[in-house]
Amino acid sequence: MSELVVLGFDTADKADSILNRLVQLEKEYLVDLEDAVVAVRDSSGKVRLKQSLNLTAAGAASGGVSGALWGSLVGLLFLNPLAGMVLGGAFGAGSGALAGSITDYGIDDDLVKRLAEAIPADSSALFLLIRKAQPEKVLEAFKGEQAKVLRSSLSPEQEERLSRALAAEPLVPPAPPSSNV
Repeated sequence: MSELVVLGFDTADKADSILNRLVQLEKEYLVDLEDAVVAVRDSSGKVRLKQSLNLTAAGAASGGVSGALWGSLVGLLFLNPLAGMVLGGAFGAGSGALAGSITDYGIDDDLVKRLAEAIPADSSALFLLIRKAQPEKVLEAFKGEQAKVLRSSLSPEQEERLSRALAAEPLVPPAPPSSNV
C-alpha cells in the first residue's frame, strides 16, 4: 500500500530540489515513487502545480504505438498496411491523449489544490505518494532539510520519526586535523 506524505518548505524552490534528490534516490532503488506533485505559491499568492507524471503525453505515446500496430494489421486485410499504420497511429495517439487528460492517477487533485491554497506566500509543498522506501537511508539523505510534515498517511510513530529527521541538524564530517609543523 502506498503512503502519502506532504512536506512544506519555507522557500519556493526547495520542494523542486528535494524532488530532484528523491528522483536520484529512486534511480538507486532506495525509494519507489508512485506520484509526486510540487506546489509553489509565489509572492502574489498564485499557486502553480507541477505534476511529475504527464498523463496526456503518456497516453498519446501508448495510444500511438497500439494504434499503429492495430492499423497495420487492419491495413494488411485491405492490402495497404502503411496507410493503416499511419491512420491507426494517428487515431491511437489522439484517443490516448484524450484518455490521459481525463484520467486522474496517483494523488487526488482536489487534495493537492486544497492544501496548496493553505501554504504561505513564497513557499512550496511537496506531495509524495511512496510505494516503497528504505527509511533509514532516505531519512539520512534528507536530515536537517527544515521541512514541516503537513499531512501524511504514516503511523504516528513514523510521522514523528520523519519530523525529527527533517528538523535535525545535518551530519557534518569532522574537520581534518591541522598540522602545526
